[in-house]
Amino acid sequence: MNEIPKKRKNTFLDRFTVYELIIISLTAALGLASKPVIVPITHIITGPLFIPGGSVAGGFYMMWIVLGASLVRKRGAASLIALTQGIIVMITGSFGTHGVISILTYGIPGITLDLIFILLNKRYNQPIDFFLAGVIANLSGTYLSNLVFFRLPLIPLALSLSTGALSGGLGGLLAYMIFKKVKIIVD
Repeated sequence: MNEIPKKRKNTFLDRFTVYELIIISLTAALGLASKPVIVPITHIITGPLFIPGGSVAGGFYMMWIVLGASLVRKRGAASLIALTQGIIVMITGSFGTHGVISILTYGIPGITLDLIFILLNKRYNQPIDFFLAGVIANLSGTYLSNLVFFRLPLIPLALSLSTGALSGGLGGLLAYMIFKKVKIIVD
């Protein structure tokens, strides 16, 4: 008759408010939506220079992971954004047909970003934090893509990682500029 409701276990998602989950969803979607626009433009620029286009483009769509994590300001936000992207790509089959591996290749940059920022006890406060976050996200994504798909020799891999680090850092700085504008509007 009068049953005592069972206490629900706290889940990972319970740490986030609905507003924060909306930010996570939007930044994940914006990251995916920007990829088909950014990649061809990047290939037009990097192709003639023999620079790996994917590692350069990655810095600019990884920017959305950095931006979303900085707006939410909770541990695990970057992982959730990146894993959401991986699940969407896997379900829709968009951006390649890598199946379940998409969860790994899209998820690792966010997970790596969260882990390193936890280890360094860093928050997104200064431009250098955003730069570092972009570098971490894009380096981990570039390296994992190489490991899973390309298996480049050492010299091309070094070139790919160095251009990936630079574009990731620039993407992080772009995330910082957007973050400052959004914070002014929200506050």
